[in-house]
Amino acid sequence: MTDRPLDGVNRPGEFWDAKYHRTDYFYGVRPNAFLVDQDYRLDPGSRILCIGDGEGRNGVWLAEQGHNVTSVDVSPRALQKCAELAMQRGVFLRTECADLRVWDWPTERFDAVVAIYLHLLPEYRQPVHRSAFGALKQGGHFLLEAFNKSQLGNTSGGPKNIDLLYMAEELKSDFPGSDILIAQDLDVDLDEGPGHTGQAAVTRLLARRR
Repeated sequence: MTDRPLDGVNRPGEFWDAKYHRTDYFYGVRPNAFLVDQDYRLDPGSRILCIGDGEGRNGVWLAEQGHNVTSVDVSPRALQKCAELAMQRGVFLRTECADLRVWDWPTERFDAVVAIYLHLLPEYRQPVHRSAFGALKQGGHFLLEAFNKSQLGNTSGGPKNIDLLYMAEELKSDFPGSDILIAQDLDVDLDEGPGHTGQAAVTRLLARRR
């Protein structure tokens, strides 16, 4: 037993199971706009790892584009909904339930790693990002979108703990041996289900492994 509060840091599986225990999709079923914009960089049939993929909107969309997708999340409920969405769309993707902080990461296996709104505390962020980057083949891409520190002034979603929010410049050091193709902090208008709606301050990063 523990007296720690139910939150996304100390007990992430239970926290996200509770958030996803609903009939609709908390972040909608449409893919992230930055991911869609950058899909042209991926060769047909690319092998893609989606980390913190939640209910699967991004992984399922990538599978619809013909990619070979593995979706990893800490929430069993999220992965159940991901599988249901894939079935509805008539596509297949692999799912694995894991805490990325302690996962046995694959190495040099994927053409791309996608991390959309995966927020980690500083002591976990860099190790997870470097492990994710190590999962890429040479020439593979790591794509990230997350809320930045200015998001605390908005009501469109995201963590309320500033330590869980990012800035583009600080993320660059997470990816040694890379070419940083995109690293920007910007304001966007989100329309991603009940969980992400309205004006938002986000960080976008795209790194390519040399």
